[in-house]
Amino acid sequence: MSLAVAIQMDPIEPINIDADSTFVLALEAQTRGYALYHYVVPDLWLKDGKLQARARRLEVRREHGRHHSFGPDEVIDLAAMDVVLMRQDPPFDMGYITATHLLEHVHPKTLVVNDPANVRNAPEKLFVTHFPDLMPPTLISRNRGTILDFRAEHRDIIVKPLFGNGGAGVFRLTEQDENLGALLEMFFALSREPLMIQRYLPEVRQGDKRIILIDGEPAGAVLRVPAAGEARANLHVGGTAMKATLTSREREICAAIGPTLREQGLIFVGIDVIGDYLTEINVTSPTGLQEINRFDRTKLEVLIWDAIERRLRAKK
Repeated sequence: MSLAVAIQMDPIEPINIDADSTFVLALEAQTRGYALYHYVVPDLWLKDGKLQARARRLEVRREHGRHHSFGPDEVIDLAAMDVVLMRQDPPFDMGYITATHLLEHVHPKTLVVNDPANVRNAPEKLFVTHFPDLMPPTLISRNRGTILDFRAEHRDIIVKPLFGNGGAGVFRLTEQDENLGALLEMFFALSREPLMIQRYLPEVRQGDKRIILIDGEPAGAVLRVPAAGEARANLHVGGTAMKATLTSREREICAAIGPTLREQGLIFVGIDVIGDYLTEINVTSPTGLQEINRFDRTKLEVLIWDAIERRLRAKK
């Protein structure tokens, strides 16, 4: 297919081309002969019902220090695009939510990946609560007494902001830790949002598995093992990536959530599994493609674009 693709992302200049998932999606699109455009969220606007962006034609290459080239600035009508990749990083704040509302003006005539309304309705730490049988014991609350009761019941807990990302603001609090009260005061002073509190899973020492699902089907996985003395397994805070395969339990988890992902137009999704438990469903800007590609000698971006093309053909 010959497609016009707009990529809505953060600035491309500082990305790590050896790790960035959007970069390999762009490389594969370019290999297929698609016309690529790049723009950042502040350059998106809605005027008189028409959604436009100040964008530049994009060329990418796997060369450190010169991994992209831009054409001149131009104003593009997103309704004239075939696909928009919504790939800006969280946090999932009102700016992010507004972008989903704007993109609804062109979707589904222009296929937005992932579906903007369902991205808005599926923030990672809330969407997962619709599958309680797959999760560890979990509380979402802003009530201090309820949080203290949960901690008394489970003793060893993880506390994290509801709309954070990348492991930022995630704390482990053991039964002996005296900092919970001060931590709650800090969180509540910074935000009016509830917190997510979960029972600590010691299996995280063996790794937090990121599984990529493409149109509801598992396509690959990578194990992220936390550094010594660290409760978080995120790679950018020192976690180590290791080759992984799917267990029978993980296949059960994927089978349980896959139909919902497919039905809601969530084509590219990353889930996090610790031990036997699903902990997050990442739909905003999932990562992990390049790590899995290296371990499995595959190209998951090919499967993602194949799924996108199938969706486009089904619309005709």
